[in-house]
Amino acid sequence: MGAAQAIAAKFPWRNYKTFIDVGTAQGGLPVQVALMHPHLSGGGYDLPVVQPIFEEYVASFKLSDRIEFHGGSFLTDPLPKTEVIVMGHILHDWNLDEKKMLIAKAYDALPTGGALVVFEAIIDDDRSKKRLRPADEPQHADRNPRRV
Repeated sequence: MGAAQAIAAKFPWRNYKTFIDVGTAQGGLPVQVALMHPHLSGGGYDLPVVQPIFEEYVASFKLSDRIEFHGGSFLTDPLPKTEVIVMGHILHDWNLDEKKMLIAKAYDALPTGGALVVFEAIIDDDRSKKRLRPADEPQHADRNPRRV
């Protein structure tokens, strides 16, 4: 939930009206964004089997009028048209060609001036391979996070 709250707080949502969270699962990110930004409407995109869980979660925050579920597979279907697409913890699962395909689908779904927000918990410094940090390896305070 921390990443969803940070994205809701730090991204310039005032410049947009619509958004879709790709691979939304329960809908944590769309709910956090909608709670902080009443002018936005949006939704979550995921496999259809997730829809009842998503809709129940969204309804528990009384946001069903502004957040809707979009069913599909990002590997085989186009992404919904919107102004902002968020992909969280998606790209690290796929090889380079599949990553490029997913980013191209986002590009195709966005208008001129739209935005793609990508956040990942695991990626190496030169962005060439997956890297899992062992639980006992310390995090270094002198590392600067990269902004995309």
